[in-house]
Amino acid sequence: MKRLARSVFFLLAGLFPVWVMAQDPKILPQPDERYKADILLVVAHPDDEGAATPYLARAIDEGKRVGVVYGTRGSSGANEAGAEQAAALGTIREIEARRALNTLGITNVWFLDGQDTASQNVLQSLATWGHGAALQQLVRIVRLTRPEVILTFLPGTFIGEDHGDHQASGVLATEAFDLAGDPVAFAEQLAAPMRRLEPFLENLRPWQTKKIYYFPDADREDIFHGKGPEYSVKGISKSGKQAYWRMALESFRAHQTQAKAFLDSLDKLDEAQIEKMALSDDGWGDAQRFVLGKSLVGGSVTGDIFENITPGAIAFTRPDAPAEPARPEVAAELAGPWSFYAEFRRAHGLMHLPHPEPPEIALQGGSTLVIPLWIRNQTPASREITLSVELPLGWTVQSGAGKVAAAAKQVAAARLEIGLPVLGDAAPKKQDPQEITVRAESNGQSIGIVKLRIQLRKRALPQ
Repeated sequence: MKRLARSVFFLLAGLFPVWVMAQDPKILPQPDERYKADILLVVAHPDDEGAATPYLARAIDEGKRVGVVYGTRGSSGANEAGAEQAAALGTIREIEARRALNTLGITNVWFLDGQDTASQNVLQSLATWGHGAALQQLVRIVRLTRPEVILTFLPGTFIGEDHGDHQASGVLATEAFDLAGDPVAFAEQLAAPMRRLEPFLENLRPWQTKKIYYFPDADREDIFHGKGPEYSVKGISKSGKQAYWRMALESFRAHQTQAKAFLDSLDKLDEAQIEKMALSDDGWGDAQRFVLGKSLVGGSVTGDIFENITPGAIAFTRPDAPAEPARPEVAAELAGPWSFYAEFRRAHGLMHLPHPEPPEIALQGGSTLVIPLWIRNQTPASREITLSVELPLGWTVQSGAGKVAAAAKQVAAARLEIGLPVLGDAAPKKQDPQEITVRAESNGQSIGIVKLRIQLRKRALPQ
């Protein structure tokens, strides 16, 4: 009996490995396909999506999947529909944004935790958004959605609305484009859990987006022509049975807090009147122009946004940044957002991006223009530097001109403040831009000339 039991045991033991190998292999989990995007739009505030909704409607017609990221909830905006302000207004505007996008069939929508910042200074917006935390959030969303293309605001300072938050969304989108595929950037997002119910490690995968395109927030358009593809908004949607501009306008109807008066005026017009108004006065009929930032899959500058894009992941590509330019030992240079963007374009391999020369900004008449400067003295001795300003008639130097002393091996911040004239009632809303010049001299020699192009307006965001 014992001999029979041993025989059965060894027989079963011999069969057990065969039984294990005969099992079906365990299927490892794949990324959640519900959130895969062909296009990820990154903007700052609810209603900013309107800069791209005609193209998004076209892309959805072509079977593209779209996700949208907002940097803020727009809590510092106006409210034409009710009394709510601040955080309560932001809560309402989030719902407005979701409803607006839902009219186009877009339901994958995310909000970062940035604070709505009313200025033209991208550095202020990045500070109030919490630059590092916001970038971490956006990299997570890129890795989750695995977009083929990112669309966002052009990072730069231009005469136009020039909202610092718009600029910040473009800066963060560019940084996320360059970091989401990097296996050592926010690596905790990529690590697999080591135990059940792991609260921190996310098990995402690196993702290198293939292209990034920008749309400008500027009045002038000449410097953007031929820098990317252009799309008519007058084509008829196969799914919506309307022109793409009309679908965009219907989507915009959700933003009552920002445009109730305008939207109420539409209700008083028939379809022919709406079309005449939209296509002649309000810019809804303007062609959509994009600026190519980067393509890691080749293709032409003005070709279709999805030219050369095929399904599947591509290898991570680090930005090809040119070497930092040599600088003189003693120099005075424009600082603030303008110098930031010069470094930003170099660091991200975007030297081809259009930007105005001389640098420019639009400001409200009667306000103060601040000109930030870097004073560099890399010599072994202190240097005395004289700053002077050439201004249009009626503009005044309030502070900063004269002599400053830079210690040996010092890089220091300086600033000039310029009083801008008040615009009278009879003056046009927008003046012709004026040029100002800052000169810096040391030991009788020029160490820097800074030029700025300033447009005075009756209303403009603070600098």
